[in-house]
Amino acid sequence: MNWILLIIGGFFEAVFAFSLSKISATSGKEMYLWVLSFILSVSLSMFMLYKAIDNGVNVSVGYAVWAGLGVTFAVLAGILILKEPVSTLKILFLCTLIISIVGLNIISHK
Repeated sequence: MNWILLIIGGFFEAVFAFSLSKISATSGKEMYLWVLSFILSVSLSMFMLYKAIDNGVNVSVGYAVWAGLGVTFAVLAGILILKEPVSTLKILFLCTLIISIVGLNIISHK
């Protein structure tokens, strides 16, 4: 269950990063909606991290997994939604990040 909280928290971390990119690209009412999205997503993201740590996940592992998942989701959103360029190296490093997250998950259970 704790890892599900971290996955959800990582997702909302990517949402708040995505919201930041939209805040700087919009104005008026739309900008304020993105600001609201940022505030809600950062709050949910931090709350999920807090709940996972409060339920027994080590801070060092929980924070690393939460941040790594946020980065992973943000990169994927950049590629799929914002049409950022994709390169072999970007995919390679994203895969090594995911492997590291899985590794941290495995060693934290010992």
